[in-house]
Amino acid sequence: MSDEQNGLFASVDALLEQAAAPDALPVPAERKRLREAAGLSQDQVAKALSVRRETVTGWEAGRTEPRPPARAAYIRLLDGLADRFPASQPPSGSASGSRTGPTVISQPQAPTSPVLPAASPAAPVRPVTARPPVARKTAAAPAAEARFAHGPLAVVDGDGAAYCADGLVLDCPLTGLPALVDWALGEAKLGAARLHRSGKDADPLIVLTASAVQRLGLPAVLEDRRGLRLPDDHQVIKQLTKAQWKLTKRGFGPWARVYRTADSTRRQCVQFAIVSWGALDTRSWGTADQLPPAELSRLLGTYATRVLTPCGSTAVTGLELMTALRPPTRAVKNPATGNWVSGPMPGSLTEAVECAPPEAPDGHPAVAALYPRFHQRTPDQVLDEEAYQWARPLTDEECMKPYVVGIDVNMAFAAAANRLTVGLSAPVHVHRPAFDAKLPGSWLVDLSHIRLDERLPSPFTPHGERPTGPTWYATPTVAYAVELGYPVTPLEAYLRYEHGPYLDAWYTRLRDAYITTMADLGITPGMPEEQFLAAMTGYQQTDPVLAAVLSAIKATVKGGLGKLRERARSGGWRPGEPWPALARPTWRPDIRAAVIANARVNMHRKMLKLATHADLYPVAILSDCAVYASDGPSPLDFLPYRDGKPLPGGFRLGVSPGMVKHEGTQSVLWAEGLLEEHGPDVNIARHIKTGIVSGQDEGE
Repeated sequence: MSDEQNGLFASVDALLEQAAAPDALPVPAERKRLREAAGLSQDQVAKALSVRRETVTGWEAGRTEPRPPARAAYIRLLDGLADRFPASQPPSGSASGSRTGPTVISQPQAPTSPVLPAASPAAPVRPVTARPPVARKTAAAPAAEARFAHGPLAVVDGDGAAYCADGLVLDCPLTGLPALVDWALGEAKLGAARLHRSGKDADPLIVLTASAVQRLGLPAVLEDRRGLRLPDDHQVIKQLTKAQWKLTKRGFGPWARVYRTADSTRRQCVQFAIVSWGALDTRSWGTADQLPPAELSRLLGTYATRVLTPCGSTAVTGLELMTALRPPTRAVKNPATGNWVSGPMPGSLTEAVECAPPEAPDGHPAVAALYPRFHQRTPDQVLDEEAYQWARPLTDEECMKPYVVGIDVNMAFAAAANRLTVGLSAPVHVHRPAFDAKLPGSWLVDLSHIRLDERLPSPFTPHGERPTGPTWYATPTVAYAVELGYPVTPLEAYLRYEHGPYLDAWYTRLRDAYITTMADLGITPGMPEEQFLAAMTGYQQTDPVLAAVLSAIKATVKGGLGKLRERARSGGWRPGEPWPALARPTWRPDIRAAVIANARVNMHRKMLKLATHADLYPVAILSDCAVYASDGPSPLDFLPYRDGKPLPGGFRLGVSPGMVKHEGTQSVLWAEGLLEEHGPDVNIARHIKTGIVSGQDEGE
């Protein structure tokens, strides 16, 4: 069935649902008018209906709708008040089209209802606070917006309040998990429209607070810390099974999916996040697990609207975002039968493919087939494209400067993914190929003859030391050697002849989410450098919720790329055996390697520009952070400017991805003391932000 036909059917279903409503309610404005006309307070109405005052406020504001059994009693109250305080009638000579206000009722009334002014066809069925629009509209978008009128998710508290996006508060059942699932898929109107016309709508997300967990009969703490799941014989699992709901293989844990087999029109699946079980990792979400429900809903709702409805960790969500923006399949017409069938999507990762042996991580079946179990692969046997971890001693001239200043590249790995051509197909092994910078793949090349200034790291290794012989590289690394003017002669390569900018849409959505959130925090593109640096000093305290959203966006970038080479987990796995991630089309270590190589090359290109034109050399680099000796404590004290503008091709201060911000400043005495105390292997870029050394100096 086509997307257009699905959209039409959904629209018709919405009209039928409206027409069949037997218990019509006045529009929110009329509800408030009737109560005030009777001289009643919201507290009095709430007490009579055994609900909270905030619930009545939501009914009168149009943010929420009453649920049984309070709904029938509320209608009875409003009907009685309408008899006593009828709405004023328009003058007899006025036309119906001249009404300036909303009509009194929002749904068709049954014949036994009190006589009220007729409903206007233009009156909204369910006035709610508007959500930010989705990035793309499809033919089914109007129907999708009606089905998902209350936003992508709800944070459910123990008193039965469901806090949705934009301040919506709904009443939800907490009599059991099956009832909550039914509510989430029906009355709650939760979910989000697809990001691509051939993709799928986001499932509703229900976030359970600690008090809601207790009400539903779930344990306060998940005892199985290794498997991270409830035992299969738990009473809640039995309730779901009895109600014919299923769980995915990972069971019911911090992130759980409850589903039934999809019918012909829509999915039946609800995602659960259990806050007290550690669903929101502090490394990605900060102190989100300590926020009250309304603020937590705002945080997760903002992230869901700008990025994607969370479906696991930020890493899992980052990988899912790739698929949501570039689905593996689309509907195509079979020329023989004329029927619509599923076919591969051009430009997407459509099926799982075998990686090249050098691209495989340790323990992969391809590695086990080539080498003994404890063999340590050499550079000519493994592709080792990782971020920089490099440092050097300060020169005498640098020791005379008072400060070391760190600058950090914004969204460095996301920026490296922008417009990057990556392989879409399986690799083809080629001997003695001619290098082609437009062809993604892995190349065995000897670049040991390239010598650069020792005050700069080598662009060809993560540790910054010059390679010693033939080494496997991703295309961006070899292309940079050609850019520097050196000849390259690959010995062999694994090439992917089908390729494209697979990550472009992923980068664009995350970039927009990052820029929008930073703007909400008061930092916008184009700010003067001094103003930008001043604003960055305290922006995280401007709004802690938005600061947590920003942290999650950054974690989505790094985690999503990391998932492209997801390693095997514990649970009986042995080296040489395949693991589940290998069956995904998105298990692509070569794409991860290409992005990291491009980020490292971009970093070196800017450092070389500063070295060539301003005689400035970094003293330490850690991933996307570079440290320079400086005469002053600010990046403006050492970054070169020409005619009031940053050096073209060098580091530039600003909020956009690829530009830099101030990471931290310490004294040169601090740097020398650190090197003296911990030895030459310490990387001062790791500690430049706080000046505090904690734990071992290990990689990120």
